[in-house]
Amino acid sequence: MRDLIFAFLLGTGEGEKDALRLARSIRTFGGEFCFNPIWMFSQRAEEELSDETRQELFSAGARLISFEMEANGTDFFMQDYVNAAALAEGLGQGETSFLALMATDTLVLQPPRAFLLPPGKSLGGCPVHLKLLGSGVGEEVDEFWGLVYKHCGVDAEQVFAMQTIADEQVVRAYINAGLLVVRPERGLLRAWKANFDSLYRQPEAEALYRQHQLYEIFMHQAVLAGTVVSRLKHDEFHQLPFTVNYPLHLHSKVRQGSRPNRLDELTTCRYEEYRETFSDPEVKRLLEDDASLRAWVEAQ
Repeated sequence: MRDLIFAFLLGTGEGEKDALRLARSIRTFGGEFCFNPIWMFSQRAEEELSDETRQELFSAGARLISFEMEANGTDFFMQDYVNAAALAEGLGQGETSFLALMATDTLVLQPPRAFLLPPGKSLGGCPVHLKLLGSGVGEEVDEFWGLVYKHCGVDAEQVFAMQTIADEQVVRAYINAGLLVVRPERGLLRAWKANFDSLYRQPEAEALYRQHQLYEIFMHQAVLAGTVVSRLKHDEFHQLPFTVNYPLHLHSKVRQGSRPNRLDELTTCRYEEYRETFSDPEVKRLLEDDASLRAWVEAQ
């Protein structure tokens, strides 16, 4: 059995470029994990990919796993990600001790040893970057979170607190969906999909989407929180270090004393828009003292 398998989507356009870049970063900077399996999930079959993309996959030693979406789910935000997560977890059961589900706007910069969770931990994750729709500790649970908690069977006493990364707000458990490390046998990602599929098109949910687009954009992440709190004991959750899933695109919003001084201090980072983020003077300063990493980033 493998110790760790990496899993992420192979999208189209910029999403495809991001996925291939993430694979290259794993192979280049992953250290002892650089040869671990990479599973890329796509709604396209291999013959639908360009020759260049197929060659990239071959060079990275990545496995392409094609899947189909339900007809009514193809146009909903992040539905493909949730589907791929559940599929990856099912395939990973019995194959790996840990599965790392990653958003493709991610770079691996150091060996991700933190992904090998301590004994007794079933999920490794990070708080969301910004509060936005998060439910602040001490605030009344609003209609959105009330719907999610009711649907996921959350007991209010189970909910634990977290502090968001960039704006440092204390919120009820709200985990960033862009990096999740799970023990596949716990079935957490499959439960997430089941909860999401049965909620996101409910009339009460659609009424919220009409109020504000953010409810639609973050429904998957809120349901993740509800699923985690309802299915895992608090001590089964392991908060990954600050150097994992660091929001490089929000670097200027992170408190000065908490920011990294060099990019290679980070294990993984997120960037949203690659060219825009790495053109930011504040981010470029993080690369001043590492010529080889700077050259690699620029080459991408």
